[in-house]
Amino acid sequence: METPPNNDATTGLKRRDILKSGLLLAGVTMLPGGCKTLAAGAAGSSTQSAGQQSSTVKGRRKLGTLEVSSVGLGVQNMSRKYTTEVPNRAQMHDIIRSAYDHGVTLFDAAEAYGPWEVERILGEAVGPFRNKIVIETKFGWNIDQNTGQRLPGLNSRPDHIKLVVENMLKRLRTDRIDLLYQHRVDPAVPIEDVVGALQDLIKQGKVLHYGLSEPGLQTVRRAHAVHPVTAIQNEYSLLWRGPEAEVIPLCQELGIGFVPWSPLGVGFLTGAVDANTRFAPGDIRGIESRFSPENMPGNLAQVELVTRWGTQKQATPAQISLAWLLAQKPFIVPIPGTTQMAHMLENNGADAVRFTADEIGQFNSELAKIQVKGERLPQMVLQFSGVEAAPKARN
Repeated sequence: METPPNNDATTGLKRRDILKSGLLLAGVTMLPGGCKTLAAGAAGSSTQSAGQQSSTVKGRRKLGTLEVSSVGLGVQNMSRKYTTEVPNRAQMHDIIRSAYDHGVTLFDAAEAYGPWEVERILGEAVGPFRNKIVIETKFGWNIDQNTGQRLPGLNSRPDHIKLVVENMLKRLRTDRIDLLYQHRVDPAVPIEDVVGALQDLIKQGKVLHYGLSEPGLQTVRRAHAVHPVTAIQNEYSLLWRGPEAEVIPLCQELGIGFVPWSPLGVGFLTGAVDANTRFAPGDIRGIESRFSPENMPGNLAQVELVTRWGTQKQATPAQISLAWLLAQKPFIVPIPGTTQMAHMLENNGADAVRFTADEIGQFNSELAKIQVKGERLPQMVLQFSGVEAAPKARN
């Protein structure tokens, strides 16, 4: 099996080096799924039966004008798990193909994952049904296009974007990208220039739709004024509800879809950890203060909440967590990630879980009593979120 290039999380030393450079890309900032693989010393895994929930996603939703399954699949960890192991490539292909067989049509990747390797894995897996799915991937980190080396900072220069897309198409074995995100806003490049490059690619048929990940609000408005934004991808879950204040209302105002990454709180909301869990070296959760020994016990009240509701509704904690997201807005499409077939099928079951208005009210009332403590990411990573693009110079 091919080893992913530049695996930054193999050792703690390499992780720290990347932190210092401000890059922390694939293994830290880009966690679009809820992989339940546990770190060393974890207390166990979620073993509750999926109850009566179907493993086939039947629901369909709109991201802007783009129709997708109501639950997608994040494939980031298919080149390297949180716990740094490299998964079996053939098994990852099987999970992707089985997801499609069970109604999933939205598959999320990024150039930075690997880097490059996740796009290759996805491209290898989806050939027989490529024309029946939506592939979304992301550009924006400063990655050398010849070597794959991660260089400091971001790079959304128009010429770089176009080169990145050419290479993405080769790795994904396709002639177009259905939904292309700017992974993080580049403060040095006007968003109008970025969207201009994307418009060129759209005219060429190489990109069909575009989106932004963790953007500043004014950057969204500026981008949308040039060419409609299809989706915003931000972290959002019961564990991190930040987008509710301004981002989701902005999406509703402008008709933009919303794709939550890490919809299961990097595995926390599956019930797979407890107060005694300690994370292996290289595992991002080990440097997130919300999972520190001081904060974990109190934050576990959320896990108790979704477990209790799961018993009531014959669903797993993961299914309750994802179903709660689906109940927030009709334009929200979570992309839980996993490297285990059973967990992919379990996550799909969230599509069949329904909350009445009274149940949502009761659930949210109980949720409001829980104060989550700790930051969602290290500050050196958070600095890349909510950034506004450089102003466009006037002639």
